[in-house]
Amino acid sequence: MNTTHTAHTRDPVPLASFSFARAYATTMRPYLLFVSGITGIVGMALVPGVPAGEAVGLGLVFFLSYGFGQALTDCFQIDTDSISAPYRPLVRGTVRRQQVIVVSVIGLTAVGVALVAANPWNLPLVTACVLGLATYTWFKRRWWAGPLYNAWIVAALMLTGVLAGLGVGGSGPVSAIAVAGAGTAVFFGYANFVLAGYFKDISADRMTGYETLPVRAGRFVSCLVSDGFALLAVAGGLVAADASGILMSGASAGAELRQALSVVISVALVGTGILAALFAQIQLHAVRRDDEAYFAIVPVVHAYVLLIAGVTVAHRPGWAPAIVAFVVAYFVTMVARPVREQI
Repeated sequence: MNTTHTAHTRDPVPLASFSFARAYATTMRPYLLFVSGITGIVGMALVPGVPAGEAVGLGLVFFLSYGFGQALTDCFQIDTDSISAPYRPLVRGTVRRQQVIVVSVIGLTAVGVALVAANPWNLPLVTACVLGLATYTWFKRRWWAGPLYNAWIVAALMLTGVLAGLGVGGSGPVSAIAVAGAGTAVFFGYANFVLAGYFKDISADRMTGYETLPVRAGRFVSCLVSDGFALLAVAGGLVAADASGILMSGASAGAELRQALSVVISVALVGTGILAALFAQIQLHAVRRDDEAYFAIVPVVHAYVLLIAGVTVAHRPGWAPAIVAFVVAYFVTMVARPVREQI
């Protein structure tokens, strides 16, 4: 029996319909929109003086960017998804590939326009990100490229957050150490998420010609590479958080209660993120089958969101309540994802 394709369960739904919107939302992975959201938000947080209203508006733009990008890349990976993720609307034939491409390109264009409007210097970064998303599938087939290629796109997204923050009224100077540390945390944290995600698709990728690192080198070597990614991500997060000086200001005798609470929240988020990263790596080393991988992938995502959220609060203590609400919403949405084994 041919297992490389899943039969369409229905005729494609019309583009201008609620059914299409629901299917497209599933394709966007709502539980992962928080990844791009916190990535752009931390970029803005590194810029002093970004107005709250502009931060919220741009935060929504960053939040949606992952979904449009994920939907676009899914259009070029239906072969392997038909084996490893048969529930997805593109695989089931609920929506047409051409429709998803058009909506995704329109969405990414709107995201790009908003970021360029915030700061024209974002234009080359936005262009690079869109081209990177469109060409990711070719690099995913190369064992040496996939996670790092995907990670530079997300790191560039963080930099658009920095430039957007400067463009909407943020004031300098921006700490180069903080940007480097946050960029390292984002780059290697996301690379680790991508690599861990490959563990759930090893059989499907092998059958469809995706020579990812786990397919090429096996789980053990891939786990060691993942360990290195996780370590570098944590180190970058600690450097970025420390560059804010929040610990020194919070420790002063005259510190206000709000500032002290922000210190506690930042330390708690960063600390919990580190614990989640450690747990994720232990779980990843224990994976023996593709269907067990989600036990490790979930805490990898947790670690990323928590660590980057902690860096955000360290640099912008006044944003602490909003960031805590953001993290809570992330966990609620993650629990509600449609298929537990799929991340």
